[in-house]
Amino acid sequence: MKKDVQNWKTCVQPEVDLLVSCKGKDGKPNALAVAYACNCSFNPPMVMVGVVPSRHSHKLIKETGEFVVNIPSEEQRDLYTYMGTKSGADENKFEEFGVAWEQGKKVAAPILTDCPVNIECKVVDSIVTGSHEMFVGEILAIQANEEMVSDEGAMIKKAFTPMDFR
Repeated sequence: MKKDVQNWKTCVQPEVDLLVSCKGKDGKPNALAVAYACNCSFNPPMVMVGVVPSRHSHKLIKETGEFVVNIPSEEQRDLYTYMGTKSGADENKFEEFGVAWEQGKKVAAPILTDCPVNIECKVVDSIVTGSHEMFVGEILAIQANEEMVSDEGAMIKKAFTPMDFR
C-alpha cells in the first residue's frame, strides 16, 4: 500500500550542505548556506549551486561570475547556521562571525580557509528553475586539507559528515 506524499521537499534531498562564498565588485566578502547543489559534469569538471534570487549573494555572483564552494566539517555547524540565517546585505558576516578567509588562487571570491575543502568556480551558465537560479560553475581549482589528498592528488577521505539541519 502506498501513501500520497504531501511535503515533496523531503523526497529528494542533497546529501551535503555547503557554504558558497562570493565577493561583490565592492570587494566585500560574503557567503551563504546552500543545500541545492551537485556535480553536473565530469569533463570539464563542473558543479551547480542553487541560490534564491532575493539573496544578497545572488547579486554578487551575477556581478562577478565567480563563487567558491566550501565544504564545512561537522564541527562548523555554527558557521553554517550563521551563514544561513544572516544576510550580507545587513552586516559583514565575515567580520561578525570572525571567518578566516583568503582570496582564491583562480578567482577573486573568498576561500573559507577553515573549511576542509574549497572549490573555486567560474560561472559558465545558469538556469532559473522557479524558486532558485542554478549557477553552473566550471571548477578552476580545488584545495583540500592535506590528510584528505593522496600523493597523486586524489581525494582519499570524505570532507564532511552530512549535517542534518532540517
